[in-house]
Amino acid sequence: MKMPTRDLLVLLKNEFMSQRALDHEVECLNDILRTAESDEQFCIAHELVNRNRITAKPGKILKAIRYSELKAFRFLINKN
Repeated sequence: MKMPTRDLLVLLKNEFMSQRALDHEVECLNDILRTAESDEQFCIAHELVNRNRITAKPGKILKAIRYSELKAFRFLINKN
């Protein structure tokens, strides 16, 4: 599986952690972030407003966010 390219700052309370343990910790953090940043979780946390309609359908939300800007009269609302 392709590892994401991101910078992580890991602060440890134990300074005597081996490199292998540190690599395992970073791998676990990447797994947690990969789950939290998935398309499914994004669609759960957002709704798409299109003029008079509100939809929570994942297909429509993902189709709307493919481009850098939403079309006119479309708004993405975070439910959090």
